[in-house]
Amino acid sequence: MQKDIEINVMRESASSIVNILKSLANTDRLIILCHLAKQELNVSQIEETTHILQPTLSQQLMMLRKSNVVSTRRDGKQIFYSISDPKLKVILTTLYENYCPDI
Repeated sequence: MQKDIEINVMRESASSIVNILKSLANTDRLIILCHLAKQELNVSQIEETTHILQPTLSQQLMMLRKSNVVSTRRDGKQIFYSISDPKLKVILTTLYENYCPDI
């Protein structure tokens, strides 16, 4: 009985992790998330810092919103994006430190 409960909890956690890994498994989304791990940005700032142009940027931001990886905040006409889960910031920081040390 206890093992069944552990497996169910593991499946729920695994599902959440797979969702996050799918979000990271795209070059544009990974670049966006790396910038958002440093600070909250609005759409114009994301476009400027990542050099990802519309409509690709809108498509990738929509995918990140649908997967609940980012959260949004509206301030007037501006929509600001940030990382939803602090654990994802840790993952992104680790990836950055290990794969982008010369940047």
